[in-house]
Amino acid sequence: MRIVAKFKTLLDAYRHPWYLLLFSTYYKMLPASRGKVFDVLDPMALNAARHCLFNGEIIALPTDTVYGLACNANNEEAIQRLYEIKGRDCYKPVAICVKNVEAFRLYGKSDHLNDSLLQLLLPGPITIIIERSPHLSNRFLNPNTTKIGIRIPRCKFIQDLCLLFGEQPLALTSANRSAERSSLNIKEFEFLWPKLGGIFDAGQIGLTEERRSASTVIDLSQPGLYKIVREGVALKYTVDVLHKFNIKSMASKIV
Repeated sequence: MRIVAKFKTLLDAYRHPWYLLLFSTYYKMLPASRGKVFDVLDPMALNAARHCLFNGEIIALPTDTVYGLACNANNEEAIQRLYEIKGRDCYKPVAICVKNVEAFRLYGKSDHLNDSLLQLLLPGPITIIIERSPHLSNRFLNPNTTKIGIRIPRCKFIQDLCLLFGEQPLALTSANRSAERSSLNIKEFEFLWPKLGGIFDAGQIGLTEERRSASTVIDLSQPGLYKIVREGVALKYTVDVLHKFNIKSMASKIV
């Protein structure tokens, strides 16, 4: 409890208007080479990431599978810029990342999914697709579907960032151009750096090519049924959990 209380106190300090003003001034004074890339262990890294998100910029950061590109999911200009940087068809959906199961339920309609199930699947390398809620108000976020994929990565940096940037969820997609292979270290997407507000480096986050298959994506929008949309790195575990809860498979479209 003491650790939780101290962390909450630290987050409150980071959100204080005077601190944010001082940090914004400091960030603007950084040389370009220093202002772009932060080690995730750098004490300034979290606030640098929050500063970028608050200002509508796109950042690159580690997840529990591959490096990702992220922005404020409810910022219309940021979402359009994310698609532009990615070179992605605007009708191809992107997922969002949230801080906990309560936020998962806030942004997606999940009354049919019990807490025990969600606690076994999240956090982890799994994206759950459900119907989106009105709290996702961005008209440019997945405009051709009423559904949304939601992630809670098992990665300390992104979880801490979601807590610090508690105002909105993060749109999250892999750090690469569309249809190209995903990235396991920041050098693999160095050509994207000039378009990003910040790059947050956790070193190499996977040693095998299998890791590049990213999160397992499952559609749980229909009560009692699931569809595998992408196999990803956690397929067997995910299916085993779903079967324990007597959730049945429907026709799957594997990508």
